[in-house]
Amino acid sequence: MAADWLGSIVSINCGATLGVYQGRVSAVDQPNQTISLTQPFHNGVKCLIPEVTFRAGDITELKILEIPSAKDNLMFVDPQQIDQITSAVTFPAGTNQNGVSKVPKKPTTSSSAPQSIPRMVDIRSQDLINSPQQGSHSYVERQLESLNSSKAFRRRHNSWSSSSRHPNQVTPKKTGLKNGQVKTKDDECFGDELEEILDTDFDFEGNLALFDKAAVFEEIETHEKRGGARSGGTPNDRPSRYRHDENILETEPIVYRPIIVPQHTGKEYCTDAGLIVPSISYELHKKLLAVAERHGLSVERRLEMSGVCASQMALTLLGGPNRLTPKNVHQRPTVALLCGPHVKGAQGISCGRHLANHDVHVILFLPNFVKMLESVTNELNLFNRTQGQHVCNVKDLPDFPVDLVINCLDCHENAFLHDQPWYKAAVEWASRNRAPVLSIDPPVNELEQGIDAKWSLALGLPLPLGERAGRIYLCDIGIPQKVFQEVGINYHSPFGCKFVIPLHST
Repeated sequence: MAADWLGSIVSINCGATLGVYQGRVSAVDQPNQTISLTQPFHNGVKCLIPEVTFRAGDITELKILEIPSAKDNLMFVDPQQIDQITSAVTFPAGTNQNGVSKVPKKPTTSSSAPQSIPRMVDIRSQDLINSPQQGSHSYVERQLESLNSSKAFRRRHNSWSSSSRHPNQVTPKKTGLKNGQVKTKDDECFGDELEEILDTDFDFEGNLALFDKAAVFEEIETHEKRGGARSGGTPNDRPSRYRHDENILETEPIVYRPIIVPQHTGKEYCTDAGLIVPSISYELHKKLLAVAERHGLSVERRLEMSGVCASQMALTLLGGPNRLTPKNVHQRPTVALLCGPHVKGAQGISCGRHLANHDVHVILFLPNFVKMLESVTNELNLFNRTQGQHVCNVKDLPDFPVDLVINCLDCHENAFLHDQPWYKAAVEWASRNRAPVLSIDPPVNELEQGIDAKWSLALGLPLPLGERAGRIYLCDIGIPQKVFQEVGINYHSPFGCKFVIPLHST
């Protein structure tokens, strides 16, 4: 029996100070209570010396990991040492610093031959010291005799040996030369004698055959039919199936109406966020401004707010930060501002003042009148304090294309201005200049619009504008919510974090 233990792979735990050693048993000296390991590993790292000898007093725990076959024993054992071995010891798999154990195994050359499997037996140092030296087997030998005599253990051993190895061996990748021999990656990392462990290949076909697809789908359909019967629906009704490129959501979008007006004018707009903004009539718009003025939103404050919003929109149309930079002073944009002698004209003058303050070259056209509104006069005095240019004749307007034309000639009530010579001359100049036009608060009637606009800016709530107004934008001029409620409008702001938002026709 002693010959069976020589060459066994063992693990010797020598406590926290000396650590754990692994290797093959090369000699056991029972009188001196010592054991020698060849090709030793210390805490998962291969030792530089070829053999290490341990005393029984230094050993805390011994574990046998693998017991060699008789053939391997005869190849390894020295005949002179067989009689000296009366007990054998084994030890746990090599434990590295991360606590992961690995058991190196020797691949067999034939898939049908029985293979040895790791058998782990715990032995304390007292078992080695107190084991009988003569006339009886050691503790480890008695344990392994009982294991080897068990028929059930042999059957499990044979079945595991025949199924755990795949007959086809994978050729390891060769990475370099050492001492004239080709070494694998495992050998270079863990040692010259480290043997490769081959895992069992997964049987995809066998596992797929265990799945009865027809039975599973039948069970799902039965469950759906029962669910339809419980919910009151027809059991045979099936939900419509969609392709991967089809929309599975509802076709009708959810409509959000934050603003409800007392009278529907027949035209609605939609914001980028999907909010519906209805249009109101000019009479209701005029009433809304009058109530706001009565509560303190004066004409001057409304002009200032509309001028800021219009100038902000104009600066965006002119290129914003891509063009209006301190390093681009030599390419300042030019804006032609066409205004009439009314409140709409005063809004345009306020916009021109803010544009001039942002280094935009503004040319204001406003004819001389004997008497003008006080709001127009005040805005004109402020504009003349800027670097903007004020002209009274159309001939003084630039003959080259400008970057933007802001139209404030039209008015909701004073339609007789269309017959004035200065108005006709300004309209003719704008059509000849071919610059994009921005209209501020254009009238509802398209016949009252002398110039076709590309963009139009509405104040507060939009009017039902026609196609000549171009794309509609809406600006917030600061009308409180309770003012809207006073004129019968259920209002919730659609602006969000902005003061100017685009509107789309629904």
